Amino acid sequence: MRRVVFNQKGGVGKSSITCNLAAISAARGKRTLVVDLDPQGNSTHYLLGRPATELKDTVADYLEQMVAFTVFNRRADEFVHASPFDNLFVMPSSPELDFLEHKLEAKHKIYKLREALKKLGESFDEIYIDTAPALNFYSRSALIAAQRCLIPFDCDDFSRQALYSILQEIQELQEDHNEDLVVEGIVANQFQPRASLPKKLVRELMDEGLPVLPVRLSSSVKMKESHQSRQPLIHMAPKHPLTRQYEDLYRVLHGEAVDLEPLAD
Repeated sequence: MRRVVFNQKGGVGKSSITCNLAAISAARGKRTLVVDLDPQGNSTHYLLGRPATELKDTVADYLEQMVAFTVFNRRADEFVHASPFDNLFVMPSSPELDFLEHKLEAKHKIYKLREALKKLGESFDEIYIDTAPALNFYSRSALIAAQRCLIPFDCDDFSRQALYSILQEIQELQEDHNEDLVVEGIVANQFQPRASLPKKLVRELMDEGLPVLPVRLSSSVKMKESHQSRQPLIHMAPKHPLTRQYEDLYRVLHGEAVDLEPLAD
């Protein structure tokens, strides 16, 4: 399964959701890959413990082959790095993605990522794609390459307005490039259950018929500690409530039964 986590708005938790779902997948024994298409490289640093600026054989190096004059292109799996966690691998980001974007777009290489991930799918059970907070060449490539899309939503009105635009953009891309792409759901992130506004916004989205997932991820300093320690929650704090919420989200995405409390008034 190839799953992209996408939102044009920054600060909504794309990297946290990508990495923690992938870490749960790997902890369950599934061979799991994270592809980091965000030039900031947060997922790369989180899972590999080193900033993208220090790494070689990145996703940018792989994609650069598509516009360079090379006799023999290296395989996509040669750009995959093992993380410190069993079964969890990363195709790391690079700041060079910013400089490479125009060249790739000019040469119409928008489908190359899909070709690569389909091939990598023969070696990995699950692939998670992290994207930059922009509808750019890389996020479009990811949406074309993916089978499922998760949209993080951080429960404020600005995010709500952006959400409608995102869903429209995805629908157009489905029609033109990837009819197999399914919007798996909207993930309410940094949710504060005691505050009235987040509950009101989530309920209104549900009333509109939007695919809001039943698991809400709480706001917690534990996530910041997880980032600092470079350990996904399943490894750093396996019994923490936020970790359990991520595990419930993973189960929902995979059709497993989950005992969830209804959204309170």
